[in-house]
Amino acid sequence: MSAAGLFGGSVGPADLQRVFLVRLDNMGDVLLTTPAFRAVRWALPDAHLALMAGPAGCAVGRLNPDIDETILYRAPNEDVYFELAQDPGRELAAMETLRGGDFDAAIIFTSYKQSALPAAYLCYLAGIPLRAAGSFEGPGSLLTHRHRYTEALPPRHESLRGLELTEALGFPIVEPEMVLEPRPEDEEEANDLLGRLGVDRFVLVHPGSSASSRTYPAERYARVVEEMSSRTGLPVIVTGGTGEKDLTRMVAGSSGIPLGGETSLGVFAALVGRAATVVTNNTGATHVASALKTPVVTVFAGTNPPEQWGPWRTPNRLLTNPVPCAPCYKRVCPIGHECLTGIAPATVTGAAMELLGEDAARKNGSQRRAGAAW
Repeated sequence: MSAAGLFGGSVGPADLQRVFLVRLDNMGDVLLTTPAFRAVRWALPDAHLALMAGPAGCAVGRLNPDIDETILYRAPNEDVYFELAQDPGRELAAMETLRGGDFDAAIIFTSYKQSALPAAYLCYLAGIPLRAAGSFEGPGSLLTHRHRYTEALPPRHESLRGLELTEALGFPIVEPEMVLEPRPEDEEEANDLLGRLGVDRFVLVHPGSSASSRTYPAERYARVVEEMSSRTGLPVIVTGGTGEKDLTRMVAGSSGIPLGGETSLGVFAALVGRAATVVTNNTGATHVASALKTPVVTVFAGTNPPEQWGPWRTPNRLLTNPVPCAPCYKRVCPIGHECLTGIAPATVTGAAMELLGEDAARKNGSQRRAGAAW
C-alpha cells in the first residue's frame, strides 16, 4: 500500500497511531463488520484500534484479535436501545471518553438503515480530526470523509457494506470473512462443560432473539428438539442468554439439555464451533455459526432481506415463508408471525438432518483422501 493511500490520500499509515472504530447496535451487526476491522488492522499493524459498541458488541470485540480496546456506549438512536431514558449526561460522558482517547481518526460503520451522524457528532465534539462514514444525508462538517454507499437489488450481504467503506478510504481489499476467536479459557470451559454433560458430538439449538418478530415460536422449537434427539440419537444443547432460562428449559423439554444463562459469549462461541450443526433464528447466533464455519439452519423471519442478513460462507439452510408484508423491519409483529408460523417444525428438522448428512459425507471424504495419501 502507498504510504499516502488512506483517507483519500490525505494521510499515510504513520499518521494513524490511534484509530477509533464505531459499530453500534447488536452482536451480529458488529460481527458482520469484522472483515472491515481486519482491513484496517492489515493497513495499520502497529496502530491502537479501539471499538465503540454496545454491551454485546463489546463482547464480540474482546474476541477479536484485531481490536485492542472496547468502549461501551448505549446509543439512543439504535433500535436495540429504543426504550433508553433521556440522559444527556450519558452522551457527554461518551464524548469526554473519546476526547481522552486522543484518536487520530474515526471510522463509523452502520447498516443500510442507520444514520452515522449522531456518532459523527460525538467524534466532532471530541476533536477527532478525521471522521469518515457512509452517509446519504448531508453531513456538513461532521464528517471529513463522506462515502455514498452503492445500493443494489437484490441487496448485498451486510458483511460487504463495511468493506465498501474501508476500500473507499484506501484500506486494502480483504476476504469478507468474519473474525471471532474464543479465548483459550473459553475453549477450556467449553471442554469442561461438555465433559460434565458427557457430550461429544451434538446439535445446538439457540431459540432466542433480541426481537420477538424474529423469534420462531418456542413450542415449535421444542418439537424440533424432540425430533432431532429422536431421529439422530445426538444430544441437543439448547442455549440462551441470562434472561432466557425459562425459554431454554421449555424448548429443551425432556429431550434436550438447557443451558440458558450459563455461558459467556466466548464459551457460547466455543460450543458453536464444536457443534455438528446449529439451529437458530435470523439473529446473532447465525453470524457466530458463520464466523466459525459451523453448518447452520436459520429460521428466517420476514423482517429483513435474507440475502442481506442470512448465513455467510458456511454450509447452511435458510428457511423462509414469503409473505406480502416482508421485509417489515419491525421488532414486534402486529399481525400474527405468518412468516414464521408458516415454517413447520418438520421442515426445520429436515433441514438440520440434511446438513448433518452433508457434514458426515465431507468428513468421510476427507478421511478417505487422507488414507489414500498415506
